[in-house]
Order: sequence, then C-alpha cells, then structure tokens
Amino acid sequence: MGRGKIEIKRIENANNRVVTFSKRRNGLVKKAKEITVLCDAKVALIVFASNGKMTDYCCPSMDLGAMLDQYQKLSGKKLWDAKHENLSNEIDRIKKENDNLQLELRHLKGEDIQSLNLKNLMAVEHAIEHGLDKVRDHQMEYFMTKRRNEKMLAEENRQLSFQLQQQEMAIASNARGMMMRDHDGQFGYRVQPIQPNLQEKIMSLVID
Repeated sequence: MGRGKIEIKRIENANNRVVTFSKRRNGLVKKAKEITVLCDAKVALIVFASNGKMTDYCCPSMDLGAMLDQYQKLSGKKLWDAKHENLSNEIDRIKKENDNLQLELRHLKGEDIQSLNLKNLMAVEHAIEHGLDKVRDHQMEYFMTKRRNEKMLAEENRQLSFQLQQQEMAIASNARGMMMRDHDGQFGYRVQPIQPNLQEKIMSLVID
C-alpha cells in the first residue's frame, strides 16, 4: 500500500513543524550537494528558519558573493544599490592593494623572491638601497641633533656654574663686611673731654 498524498499547508503543531523543517532542510542541502557533483552545476542555497536561524550552502567552485553577482547580472534584478556596489568595489581595491603591499614587504625582506625575474630583482635591490640611504640620512640627522643638544646643555651648565660662583663670591664678600663691622663696633671708643663743663665756663666769663 503506497503512502498517501500529504496536503501542503502550514503545520499547526509547533514540535511537528520543527521536526519537519529539520528533515526537509537537510534533504534540500543533500540534493543541492548531489546536483553540484552529478551535474557540475553551480548551486547556492540559503534557508531561514522561523526563529531566524540561517542555513546556507554554496558549491565549492564559486563563493556566494560571486554567485549573487552572477544572479544579479543575468536576472537584471538589483540586489543592492549603487552605493553598496561602490563600497564593495572600494573594499576589493583596498584588499588588492594591501595584498600587493604585503608581497612587496616580503620581497624587501628577501622572502618569496624565487619567482622574480632579473628586472624585478633589480627593482627590489634599488628599493632596498634607497631605503638604506634614507635610514643613514636619518641616523646622521639624529646624531647631529643629539650633539647640538649636548653642546647646549654643556653651555647652560657652564653659565649656571658661573652664576653660582658669582653668588657664592658675593655672599662671602657680604659675610666679610659684616664681620669687619662687628669687629669695629666691639673694640671702638670715643675720646671724652677731661673737663666736660669747660666750654660752659668760658662762655660765662665772656658774657660777664
């Protein structure tokens, strides 16, 4: 007795719906892989469950981005606007430039140079020599700047030492002056008249 025909409609029971989705999703992925291998077809599959979980598959010979680009060209449908396309192109350009720079850096380090021809090897050699010249120039500039700074510091130290010496001499001179004044004050004297009232007596006689 054969299986009865199943009516295609939404499964109301949540558990049955989850089980059916899991089985049929796995069946879709299996069929996509089979047609890719058997027929050498380019297949991409994207499935979103009701809870938002995504399942995807893309054939090994082409990534999903390239698959969507081809779909957009052949179908004439715009999957994204020009702004996104320009951004994608800019990202690809920057990525390519970065790859080229990484390759050049490896060449300058002497890595991956077996595949370079004579012209490319000479270009790498010229770049290395040019870089060495810049390094030497910067090194010389560094040493000259360091020497100038050392001379400036030495001159500042000399001036500070001279000022300190002058201050010490001034302090010593002031100290000697104070000591001499103290010495004179301790041993000095004034001459007192023998007869302190003699002038008053003379003035009295003159008046009389």
